[in-house]
Amino acid sequence: MQADVAVLGGGSWGTILAHLAAHNGQRTTLYMRSPEACEVLNTTHTNPRYLGDSALHPGITATSDLELAVRGTPVVIFCVPSKASRAVARSAGAFITGDQVVLSATKGLEPESFHTVTALLRAETCALKLGALSGPNLAKEIMRGQPSATVVASHYREVIERATQALHSELFRIYGQDDLRGVELAGALKNVIAIACGAAAGLGFGHNVRALLVTRGLAEIQRLGVKLGADPLTFSGLAGVGDLMVTCSSELSRNFRVGRGIAQGKTLDEVVEELGEVAEGVNTTRVALALAAREGVQLPITEAVGALLDGEVQAQEILGDLMGRAARYEIDFDYTAEVG
Repeated sequence: MQADVAVLGGGSWGTILAHLAAHNGQRTTLYMRSPEACEVLNTTHTNPRYLGDSALHPGITATSDLELAVRGTPVVIFCVPSKASRAVARSAGAFITGDQVVLSATKGLEPESFHTVTALLRAETCALKLGALSGPNLAKEIMRGQPSATVVASHYREVIERATQALHSELFRIYGQDDLRGVELAGALKNVIAIACGAAAGLGFGHNVRALLVTRGLAEIQRLGVKLGADPLTFSGLAGVGDLMVTCSSELSRNFRVGRGIAQGKTLDEVVEELGEVAEGVNTTRVALALAAREGVQLPITEAVGALLDGEVQAQEILGDLMGRAARYEIDFDYTAEVG
């Protein structure tokens, strides 16, 4: 029987999205590269590598056959790491047609091109009805049945309506948006600030420092985002400040844990190995710095995180460098201002 929804990517977030769709009565296929992982999910209704023994909706069917997952499925959700997104999009492109709704749920940017995932999908597939799903959505909290909300952004009303039909429920609220670029940039760039907040936590700093990093980090995200064509108001919504707040404060946030681990003396490689999943902020930091250099935008917190990840500074030095910057007015109503 033809599926209603296909989710590509069997990590924690992709699995949760499949779980939400199946819970909503959607016939749901979850594409996973590993046939063994597919067999485990189909027989035990669990994804032990990413979600332990949490019981998934039995309406999910896992497959390692990309064509079977994608061909003819009305709604396709990409949820693979940004570094792999182009390759998966290119492979899936052989089976995608212009009448399918295709969503990105990946919060990252391609390292080589700096493209958002929907830009990759536009380049590598025939998809026309593109959108992005992004918001303050910690997968494990949703798996525990805790309520959450997210944003689906698209230039097509049908994309928002189909995504809402597939995923909206009493525990998972969907808000529509038309600023596709802004929503994708907000979801990617907030991961960099989460690394900074994790480092502050690892050093034992309290809520004052966290508030400083979140608010000034939001200013950085907004400056760069607007320079790249985003609507400044997007960054005050769920996909902006909402996602930033949760990612910068939760122990469940992978990017937060990266910063904390490095501040506690671990190497980046050690922290990433412990996570067992991709922390998009590591890659996004370098992409953001390259974009900022190209666009002439200063990102002091992002620059500090880049130096930390590259081992150029110790975590203890970062806050001193930031606090030592010249005094200035907080609010600059020119959103394209270059100095932060």
